Amino acid sequence: QVQLVESGGGLVQAEDSLTLSCDASGRAPGDYAMAWFRQAPGHEREFVAGIGWSGGRSYIADSVKGRFSISRDNGVPWATLKMNSLKPEDTAVYYCAAGVGVYFPFDSMEDYDYWGQGTQVTVSS
Repeated sequence: QVQLVESGGGLVQAEDSLTLSCDASGRAPGDYAMAWFRQAPGHEREFVAGIGWSGGRSYIADSVKGRFSISRDNGVPWATLKMNSLKPEDTAVYYCAAGVGVYFPFDSMEDYDYWGQGTQVTVSS
C-alpha cells in the first residue's frame, strides 16, 4: 500500500504562486507514476498534471499549461506541483495520485490506485 500526503495549499490572491507537495510512503507493487487532479465545487474531478517514475516525462492539462509545472526526481517518492499566475478559477481541492503501470499522458483518473486526502487551494480575485 502507498499512502499519499499533500501539503502546500492555502489562500492566495490572483497572480500569486503556490507550490504543492505530495509525499508517498509505503511499498507499491512496482514503479508508479504520480499525478495531480483537482475538483472544484459542483464540478467533476479533472486532471491537472502527471509525471512518470523517472521524472523524465510529464504532461500538463491544457487548462493550466504555461502556468503550472510538475516535477519529480528519478524514482523518489514525492512530486511537486508549481503553480504560477493563479486565477480564481484554479480554486479547488487538489489531489495527489499514484498508479503502477500508468503511462504517458498520465491523465486517466481510473488508472490510479492510490489517492491523497486533498489540499484546498483558494484564489481570491
